[in-house]
Amino acid sequence: MSDAELAARLAEAAGRILLSVRDSGLIGGKALGKAGDQTANQFLVHAIREQRPDDGLLSEESKDTPERLEKSRVWIIDPVDGTREYGEERTDWAVHVALAIDGKPEIGAVALPGAGVVLRSDQPQALPPAGSPLRMVVSRTRPAAEAVAVAEKLGAQLVPMGSAGAKAMAIIRGEADIYLHSGGQYEWDSCAPAAVAAAHGLHISRIDGSPLVYNRQDVYMPDLLICRKEHARPVLDLLMDPAA
Repeated sequence: MSDAELAARLAEAAGRILLSVRDSGLIGGKALGKAGDQTANQFLVHAIREQRPDDGLLSEESKDTPERLEKSRVWIIDPVDGTREYGEERTDWAVHVALAIDGKPEIGAVALPGAGVVLRSDQPQALPPAGSPLRMVVSRTRPAAEAVAVAEKLGAQLVPMGSAGAKAMAIIRGEADIYLHSGGQYEWDSCAPAAVAAAHGLHISRIDGSPLVYNRQDVYMPDLLICRKEHARPVLDLLMDPAA
């Protein structure tokens, strides 16, 4: 089985597990989010260690260890991206499974179980036309100030949404055009979405234009930009010179 096929199958299976946990009706709210995280993480970690025992592994829900830093290939997973949305029985949450190779987000799958969709790096789709006006997807609870300011300069509409994976995939699905985040994230929040976005021909970078680099000792990744390539330069220019 290829790495890309493994990523997709893992993300889809974890999504089914999460839906089963939620549909049981036995718990809800924050307790549901915690149970979903733990259950999906256990499945993903065991499956990756069984299928790719020589690779490194970084998960939001597992204790980090330094062994991964010595590996060229490292799986980076987020069992439930958007735990709040999952617990609230919304659809804008995701499962992230990615493989970083030498720090680059090479392979990924993002499952959107609430929508019954898995987007993957080995099966790119044609992008729908850009919106007019442009649409910038932002946090539904904590829109980043930089994103709001850039959207105003571009005349873009704000599209509130939950998880990072859902936001990034919204561009591929034709629901948005730009995802600009500057409020703080970690590697597991963006590795799979970045891999899938890049495979679909989108621009991926930090908000200063530098590359997204993964499998670092410090897994904090405060910002990112995912958008169509033609929109990257105008957004980056506005970020570098807000007075423009």
